[in-house]
Amino acid sequence: MSPPAVIRDLTTRHLRLSLPRPWGPDVAANHLVVVEITLDDGTQGTGVSWTPRVGPEAVHALLEHDCRRIVTGLPGEPELVWDLLWERLHEGGSGGLTTIAMAGIDLALWDARGRRQERSLVDLLGRRHVAVPTYASGINLYYPLDDLLAQVKGWIDAGHRAVKIKVGRPDLAEDVERVAAVRDLLGPDRLLMVDANQRWDLPTARRAIGALAPYGLYWVEEPLLADATWAYAQLRASVDVPIAAGENAHTIHRFRDLLDAGAVDVAQPNVVRVGGVTPFLRIAQLAATYGVTVVPHLLPELSGQLASCLPGPTMVEDVDGASFAALGALAAPSGVTMEDAVLTARTGPGLGLRFVDHKESS
Repeated sequence: MSPPAVIRDLTTRHLRLSLPRPWGPDVAANHLVVVEITLDDGTQGTGVSWTPRVGPEAVHALLEHDCRRIVTGLPGEPELVWDLLWERLHEGGSGGLTTIAMAGIDLALWDARGRRQERSLVDLLGRRHVAVPTYASGINLYYPLDDLLAQVKGWIDAGHRAVKIKVGRPDLAEDVERVAAVRDLLGPDRLLMVDANQRWDLPTARRAIGALAPYGLYWVEEPLLADATWAYAQLRASVDVPIAAGENAHTIHRFRDLLDAGAVDVAQPNVVRVGGVTPFLRIAQLAATYGVTVVPHLLPELSGQLASCLPGPTMVEDVDGASFAALGALAAPSGVTMEDAVLTARTGPGLGLRFVDHKESS
C-alpha cells in the first residue's frame, strides 16, 4: 500500500459578504476565510472558516502564520490532522477563533478525500435521509411587528411548517405580543421556536418562558449565556418547554458538560465553530448516547450535508439571505437545494463548494 499523500501547501483568502438586510446595527456582513489545501499527489481541497462579526482577520492570521507551518508535511487525513493541530493550538484557546480557523483546514481535507475517491461528503459519511426538513429563521428582533409578520407570511407562502423568531426585547410584554401575533398567523399546527441569543439571566428566563409557553413553543434557544451550564440545567428542570443550545459551544468538552448536566433537549453544533466535520461527527455521536436531538446551526450548504447523515430526526435552519448562495459567495451551484421546505444534498465529489475569488461589500 502506498503511503498517504501529504499536505504540500495551504493558501487562504478573506471574503467580506454584505447581508441583504443587516442583522443589527453592527452586523452588516458575514466573513469567510476560504482555505485551499494541495496534497503532494496533486489533489486539492477547499474548506472555509466563517464568522458573522468577530475576528475574521485574526482567523486569517492564525491560518497564515501558525496553521500552515504546523500542517505542511502532515498526511492529508482530516482526523489525524485535526487532533495534532488542536494539540498544538489549544494553548491559544481551546475553542472560538482556534476552532474556527481549524474548520477551514478540516473541511478542506474532507473535500480532498471526497475528490480523491470521487465521492460526495454525504456518500463518505453515509446518507440516512434523502431529504431533510428545513425551518425558516430570521434575524428579526429589531423588525417592527408589521415587518416581522410580513416575513413570517412569506415563510408560510413558501411552504414552511416550522419557523423561528427572535425574542429578548427589553419589555417582556413586547415579546409576548410578537409571539402571540406570529402564533395567530401560523395557526395551531405549524411549529414555532424562539431564540433569545443569550439575552436573559436565569430569573428572567423563567419569567419569559412562563409567559411565552402558552403559545406552543417547540423550543427556546439560547435563553442564557452560552457558558452558564449550571443555570441551563436549573432552567431545564423548572420549565416544560424544550431547551436548545450549542451554537456557541466550541468543543466536544463543552457539549459533554451540557449533556452531563442535563442542560439541553436539542444540541446545535455549528460545523465551523466546533472545528469542522471531524469534531461535529464526534459531538453528534456523543449526543446520541444521551438521546439528545442534533440540529445543526446555520450554514445550510454544510449543515444540510451533515444533517443528511445524522441517525435521528433533524432539521436544517434556513435563514433569510444567509446561505453561501444568497450571499454571493459561490462560483457555481453547490448541489444543496432548499425548496418546498426541504433540503436535498446532491453535490459533486467532496463538499461541492466552489467559492468566488474575491468579494467586498458595496
